[in-house]
Amino acid sequence: MFMGEFQHTIDAKGRLIMPSKLREKLGEKFVVTRGLDGCLFGYPLPEWEKLEEKLNQMPLAKKDARTFVRFFYSAATECEIDKQGRINIPVSLRTHADLTKNCVVVGVSNRIEIWDEARWQAFSIEAEEAFDGIAETMIDFGL
Repeated sequence: MFMGEFQHTIDAKGRLIMPSKLREKLGEKFVVTRGLDGCLFGYPLPEWEKLEEKLNQMPLAKKDARTFVRFFYSAATECEIDKQGRINIPVSLRTHADLTKNCVVVGVSNRIEIWDEARWQAFSIEAEEAFDGIAETMIDFGL
């Protein structure tokens, strides 16, 4: 399970240091793709394979399903952690998440999320303000 919040910087070549606490769980190679809310999602290969199975079962006849699958897969890239603990994030993904300098890597259960620091701060403020109300609705999910 991934958890925690880690601040790092991304260099001009798109290299981002993966937090040491997350590296072992990610494995030497993992998949990064467009995420929701303006961030990137990163999945260890076993988790990516589980997700692929679910995505492959989506109905091709439904336009929303086709659109989501295309958008999700088209940006997916396999990342490899180098000897310095860095990954190289392609330009298209950096653009999607507006990654320029300061980043936040967040552990979220079965995946990591990579955020631009300013976006993460804005999201965090908004989520904190709504947290009590959101928590009340979580009772519907058995929490």
